[in-house]
Order: sequence, then structure tokens, then C-alpha cells
Amino acid sequence: MSRFHCCATCKHFKAVKLEKGMLYYCERLRYETKPNYQFTCWDPTEQVQRLIEKENIKKD
Repeated sequence: MSRFHCCATCKHFKAVKLEKGMLYYCERLRYETKPNYQFTCWDPTEQVQRLIEKENIKKD
């Protein structure tokens, strides 16, 4: 599992600012979540994918 694996780094994660505070949800699942939650359906953003690849190259 990647150290980057969390909802906030997934391309389906959305954050909406409301009067009462922030609402975090998965656009794909249509389910409320938290930035630090982890699910097996995680699909990292392109930026996170590049960071993971860069980190993996350094390990080699």
C-alpha cells in the first residue's frame, strides 16, 4: 500500500465548502468520506501517480 493512499489523493474525492463547514465526499460512490479514510477502490490523481513513480524509481 502506498503512503499516499487516502481519499484526499483520489481523483473521485471532492471537497465542498458549506456555511457549516466542509463536506467531503466520493463523487464515484456518492458517499460522504473524510480526507484520511482509505478504501480499496482508491484511484490516485495523476499528480499522485507521478509522485509514487518518482518514489519507486528512487528505491531501485
